[in-house]
Formats: sequence, C-alpha cells, structure tokens
Amino acid sequence: MPKTALITGVSGQDGAYLSRLLLQKGYRVVGSVRRTAAPRMSRLMELGIENDIEPVELDLTEITNVMRAIEHAKPDEIYNLAAQSFVAVSFEQPILTAEVGALGNARLLEAIRTVDPKIRLYQASSSEMFGKVADRTKLQNENSPFHPRSPYGVSKLFAHWLTVNYRESYGFFAVSGILFNHESPLRGREFVTRKITAGLAEVKHGRREILSLGNLEAQRDWGFAGDFVDGIWRMLQRPAADDYVLATGTTTSVRGFCELAAERLGFAIDWKGKGDGETGIDRKSGKTIIRIDPRYYRPAEVDYLLGDAAKARRELGWSPATTLADLVTMMVEADDLRVRENRLLY
Repeated sequence: MPKTALITGVSGQDGAYLSRLLLQKGYRVVGSVRRTAAPRMSRLMELGIENDIEPVELDLTEITNVMRAIEHAKPDEIYNLAAQSFVAVSFEQPILTAEVGALGNARLLEAIRTVDPKIRLYQASSSEMFGKVADRTKLQNENSPFHPRSPYGVSKLFAHWLTVNYRESYGFFAVSGILFNHESPLRGREFVTRKITAGLAEVKHGRREILSLGNLEAQRDWGFAGDFVDGIWRMLQRPAADDYVLATGTTTSVRGFCELAAERLGFAIDWKGKGDGETGIDRKSGKTIIRIDPRYYRPAEVDYLLGDAAKARRELGWSPATTLADLVTMMVEADDLRVRENRLLY
C-alpha cells in the first residue's frame, strides 16, 4: 500500500517541491486548500503536478474542520507547512500570524491526538526563532538559544515547543525541522531573494527603473528549497522522532546576493553613498538600479544567521547539493525568462 501524505500549505514553495518529491516516491498526496481564499496552484502547475494532488478543504483556524480533513485523508504523514510566512507582514498582522502559525499547530496536534495518534507529523520551524544571535563565532544548531525578533519568529517558537511537548507527553512521532532560508524560482516575490532576481530582471528589460531594498547588511544562510524538502521527508522516516537543523553552513549578505544576481543579468554594481542614501549604480550604463528605502527596514532586525546541519548529515544522511552560485543562477534565469514572457505569477 502506498503511503498517504497530507500537506498543509501545499500551494507554497515548499509544498510544491515536497509534493513532487513524494509523488516520485509513490505517495498519495493530499493538499489542503481553504474555501476563504482561492488556491494559488501556479507553483504546482509550474512543476506539472497540479492534477496529481488530491485537494481537501482544511483551515487551521477551525479545529473541527481540521479533524474532518484528517478523517477524510487518512494520512500516514502530515507535513504542516501552512503559515503567514512573510516576516515583514507579521509585524502588521501579529494576531493572524499567531492564529495560523502558533494556534494552528496546536489545533493540528489536538486533531491528531483525537483522530489517530499514530500519524507522523512534521512541523515547519524556522531559523527566525534564533533571531538575535549573541555569539557570531558559533553556528546555530538544535541546542542554540532562541531569541525571536518578530511575531513570525515568536509564533514559530510556540509551535516548535508545543510539538516537542506533545512528543514527550503523548509519545507522538512529531518532529520540528528548523530550516534556514531556502529559496528557489518558486519563492514568493515578497521575499528578498525573489524581489532581487525578479526586480533586477525587470530593470534589465525596461519594466522598471530602480529596485528598492531595505537592509543590505543582513546575512543569511541561503539554500535551495528542492534540497531541503528531501531533508524534511527524511525526518519522518527515522525510527525515532527528533528535531533537526537544515542549513548550508555558509552565510551571505543581502548586498552579496544582489551582486551575484546583478552579475548574471549583465550588470556590474558600484555602491555609492552610505546609510539610507546608498545606491547601486550599474558601472556599464551609469544608471542607478538599486536604492535603499527605509520603509523596508524591520522594526527589529535579525542581522546574522548561520546554521549547523551536522546532526542532519550524521543521522539523516542529508546535505545540500546546490551551491549559492547555482541557486542564484537558477532563480535569475527563471525570472529573466518570465519577464521576457510577461508571466511573473508569484
């Protein structure tokens, strides 16, 4: 009998790549959709799997609906990827962020406890839980202290510890994957990496004049989402449940990501000015193509994240296969084509 997986957030970046992986492994894949919002299936369509996903109505703000969805799907595994996932928006919508990201996880855990405690659960935790890193000489691993700096990070931390609590209290097979930033051509344009690759592609093709960004000095550990979903799946195949960091172990600034993307689009950036007045000028044309806009600063910034995935390498046999250079090339080429074809869908 093939396994059945229920994926919340199936239409997002991670949901799409995970769905494809599970289908390749012979799973029956059930994906949650909400009646109150038209499902955005464009990512699944881009991977050519939209017709292979069995939809089920599931809204994490309503526990009876969650229970009925689980009873209908009868999953062996649940991957909880649903959330208000954009950090900047969480400052403007903290209650919604908590309702879905924190309490949504609580409802899901309670529904599993009621319907079928044998279901294996993956909870999508986040490197944003580490937040304000006190010691930059150390990489962040499963035992590093948490200090979230946004409502999004706080909501993820609640869900993370509640997952641990249910595992210890009720013997659930429930794991939390603490994933560092993972990007792809399917990333939403609200995230800084896609904002950069799509925005600079639009500048190249004359669709806009300037790309506006916030903090250029923030450093992140960026990997490829297609690599990370393999680690997610491996977590639920272990004989015992535990929590794992997935990361590349290298960190790059937003400025560095800009430079890599710009180079692949034929630009060469020179930086002029300081602070809010800094601009990025294309050396070849002399035109300003990047500027700083303070509106994109976070109220509390996460300046530095760098993950240690040694435990995942040791116990899961997982390691990232895609370099940052290859990831940037992949994203730039996809957005360059989309802009030329006038189809920036997400």
